[in-house]
Amino acid sequence: MNKTELIAKVAEQANMTKKDTERFVNTFIEVVEDALAQGDTVAILGFGTFLARERPAREGRNPRTGEPIQIPASKVPVFRPGRGLRDSVTGGVQ
Repeated sequence: MNKTELIAKVAEQANMTKKDTERFVNTFIEVVEDALAQGDTVAILGFGTFLARERPAREGRNPRTGEPIQIPASKVPVFRPGRGLRDSVTGGVQ
């Protein structure tokens, strides 16, 4: 499902217009992005947690030449699914 399909499905189920739903989805994404950029965590009970994790600097290899290269430290977005989401996807089987 892509973003357009998500907006259409949410609009249908929530009995909202697609325009209002698109505004809501875009705002939700912006709020999560801003929170992660500031180092905050966004936890939605039963669904999951969005967070930014620090990835330490490390040594890698250039795949073309095989030379070692230094990969700098970075922040990466992470999503940890909550129990409710995991159970609905797996059918309650762990």
